[in-house]
Amino acid sequence: MKPTILSCAVTGTFTTPEHNSSLPVTPAEIADDCIAAAEAGAAICHIHVRDPATSLPSMEFSYYEEVVNRIRSSGTDMIINLTTGPGGRFVPDRDDPSRADPRSNVKSPDFRTEHVVKLKPEICTLDLNTMWFGGGAVINSPDNIARMAERIYAAGVKPEFEVFDSGDIQLAKRLLDDGVLRHPALFQIVTGVEYGFAPGTETMLYAKSLLPENVEWAAFGASRWAFPMLAQAYLLGGHCRIGMEDAVYLEKGVKCNGNRPLVEKAVGIIKTLGGTVASVEQARDILEL
Repeated sequence: MKPTILSCAVTGTFTTPEHNSSLPVTPAEIADDCIAAAEAGAAICHIHVRDPATSLPSMEFSYYEEVVNRIRSSGTDMIINLTTGPGGRFVPDRDDPSRADPRSNVKSPDFRTEHVVKLKPEICTLDLNTMWFGGGAVINSPDNIARMAERIYAAGVKPEFEVFDSGDIQLAKRLLDDGVLRHPALFQIVTGVEYGFAPGTETMLYAKSLLPENVEWAAFGASRWAFPMLAQAYLLGGHCRIGMEDAVYLEKGVKCNGNRPLVEKAVGIIKTLGGTVASVEQARDILEL
């Protein structure tokens, strides 16, 4: 078996410091956790940013810039993976569903990819889901996906296709056939998000069976499914993801102290099952970066 690439998703949009006080929030904290995760064995760090004053998810370019600059100046040779997920949420007004509730954050494809174009990470995510997710409708229309993909490819960045259900994979295959998305492709199968792929062996095997041939893929499970789905992804020949975006417990009743312990446990699981964890150089080779 080829080495398994381990990604660490250090902070996301739904985990809060109330869930776990070790959640990195400031650009310095996020960068430090990325570096610690890389030292523990993660080849890739997947990065969201937050408002340091409120801990809420943010799309502020200066926060992305500070995180990326801190990582690059540290001498850590990790693969940086920036999110483009924020900016697709529509919450309908209760009295007039045709209007957006103030909690909506729908942004243009240009705005959602601005930080990627300017900072040029090696990878960025590209969500293919349109679904009810976390109290709002996440909308990623085929046209917006195409416009985001065009900017991502033009910046020399490899998109990681985030798929939350079977229809997302069908959409990806159509866009690959049409040349909107390109090979060599990288997929991330998301399980455990309500109304998307349910976590479990059968689900992951089904999702894998739908993927196009000759692609690289990874998978993860949210919350208490994080480690079971990490093991399942490895056993099915996929790459793995762990991190405080997805889980805040190291084991039942034991909260993790940052991202490093999650990565260390993930490395241990892969090695216990007979695998090897890819170095950064090996990950670049596998993903053709």
